[in-house]
Amino acid sequence: MRRTDPHGATTIVAGARRNGLVYLWLTLVVIVLDQLTKAAVERSLQLYQSFVVLPVFEISRLHNTGAAFSFLAAAAGWQRWLFTVLAIIVSAALVTWLRRIDSESRLLASAVALILGGALGNVVDRIRLGYVIDFITVHWGDHFFPSFNVADSSITIGAALLLLDAWLEAR
Repeated sequence: MRRTDPHGATTIVAGARRNGLVYLWLTLVVIVLDQLTKAAVERSLQLYQSFVVLPVFEISRLHNTGAAFSFLAAAAGWQRWLFTVLAIIVSAALVTWLRRIDSESRLLASAVALILGGALGNVVDRIRLGYVIDFITVHWGDHFFPSFNVADSSITIGAALLLLDAWLEAR
C-alpha cells in the first residue's frame, strides 16, 4: 500500500491490510431495508391488522416492547432502555470485532456486519417508538412462530454465517 505524506513523498507500507470495516455498507443496507419495510407496514396496516400472502405466511403489524419472543414485553417500560443500552454495547463490540477482521475474511465480516445491522435496526425502533415493529408471521395451521422483521432476519442469517465460518475454519 502506498501512502503520501504532506510533503509529497510516497512511502510503500509493507503488510498494510484493509479491515472488516469495509463491510459496513452491508450494515447500512440492512438498516435502510429494515426501516423502509417497517415504514411500509406502518403506512399500510393498523396495529394487529394482517393480510395473508400464502397459507403459511402473513404480513401482520405487531409492536414488541420486549426482546426476542416478546421476552419481558409485559414489564413496566424499563426494558426499552435496558434492551437499547445492551444493543448499543453489543454493537460497539461488533464494530471493534469488525475492525480487527481482515477484509479478505468475507464470510466472517459479512456475518458480523449482518448482526450489527439487525441490532441497530431494532435500536432505531426502540429509540424512536419505544417498541420494535414486527410484521413477518409464519405459521403451520394454528401453530405460529413468533413474528419478526428484517432486522431479526439479518441477525439470524448473520449468526448462521458465524457458525458456518467457525465450522469451515475447524476443518
